[in-house]
Amino acid sequence: MNNSDTPFEYQKALKTVSSYPFLQKYLPIDRFFIRPPASLIVRAVFKTSVTPNQLTVCSFLFSLVAAVAFFLGKPVFFTLGGVLAMISMIFDCADGMLARAKNMTSRYGAYLDIFLDRIADFVVLLGASFGYSRFTGDARILVFGLLTIALYFLQVTLYYINLIFTRSERSGEGAEAKSLAVFVIFVFSLLHRPDGFLLGVFLMASFGTVIKLIRFLKKGRGQAAAPAH
Repeated sequence: MNNSDTPFEYQKALKTVSSYPFLQKYLPIDRFFIRPPASLIVRAVFKTSVTPNQLTVCSFLFSLVAAVAFFLGKPVFFTLGGVLAMISMIFDCADGMLARAKNMTSRYGAYLDIFLDRIADFVVLLGASFGYSRFTGDARILVFGLLTIALYFLQVTLYYINLIFTRSERSGEGAEAKSLAVFVIFVFSLLHRPDGFLLGVFLMASFGTVIKLIRFLKKGRGQAAAPAH
C-alpha cells in the first residue's frame, strides 16, 4: 500500500516529547490548541505531492510577513502580526506531522526546520521591538526587545549545546515551549501590546537559561574535569 492509499492517522503524526513535562501536564497549548488545526492542514495535503519541507517554507514565509506587520507599528498590524505568527506556528507543527504520518522524516528536513525557525524567531521579535518602539516613541522598548532577543538566543544556544554534549539525536523537542511562546505572542498582539509578549518571552528565556544551566551542571557531577585543548 503506497502513501496515497494510506489514511491519515492523527496519533501516528504526533510525537513523543519528554523535555517539557510541566508544559505537557499544566499548559498543553501545543497538544490541544496547535496540533488540531495543524492536523487539518496535514489532512488536506496528505494525498497530494506536497512535502513536509514545503510546509516548513510556508511556515517561514508567514513569519516573515508577521515580522513586517509588527514593524509597521500600528495596532491593526500588531493584530495581523499575531495572527500570522500563529498561522506560522500551525504550519511549523504540520510539517513534522506530515513527515511522521507519511514516513518522510529526514535529517535534512529536521535541520531545515531548525534553521528557518531560528531566523523566523529573530525577525518576528525584532519586528515587534522596532514596531512597538515606533508606536510609543519609547526607545527603551527597543533596548528591552534587543535584550530579550539576546537572552532568547542564549537559552536556545545552551539547549543545543546540551544536545551535543549528550550526543542526542532528538529534534523538535522544543515544540511545547515554542507553542506556548507563540500563543503568548498571539494573545498580546490581539490586545495591541507587543511589549507584553516581549516581557513574556524574556521571562521564559530567563527561566529556560537557568534550567538548562542547572541540568548541564547536574550532568557533570562525578565526571572528572578535562581541558578542552
